[in-house]
Amino acid sequence: MAKEIKELTCIGCPLGCALTVEMDGGEVVKISGNTCPRGAAYAEKEVTNPTRIVTSTVKVEGGEKAFVSVKTKEDIPKSKIFDCMKDINKVTAKAPVHIGDVVLADVAGTKVAVVATKNVEAV
Repeated sequence: MAKEIKELTCIGCPLGCALTVEMDGGEVVKISGNTCPRGAAYAEKEVTNPTRIVTSTVKVEGGEKAFVSVKTKEDIPKSKIFDCMKDINKVTAKAPVHIGDVVLADVAGTKVAVVATKNVEAV
């Protein structure tokens, strides 16, 4: 494989450093532009195994509100986001729903739970 250069903006802290990652054959050769070690760690992970926390909403049956906000309890592979959303869109929670309640135990085969981030009381 040929050498490749990727440009990123670090999200590890408020500085938002402009990072440059040099890769050779899928391997990270050099990371530059970071002002702290978190930037280097973020850049390496982002180019080799990008992950994301997914946030959304789930329908609520019998609740004071029609939807509850949810998020993945941990980050999931970026490539699984669309499968994650397909699974989340199939879920209906029954009220009451409380912060931290698991509304989906294993999203998109990742073994990561989707949890409520708000309370919705029953009516």
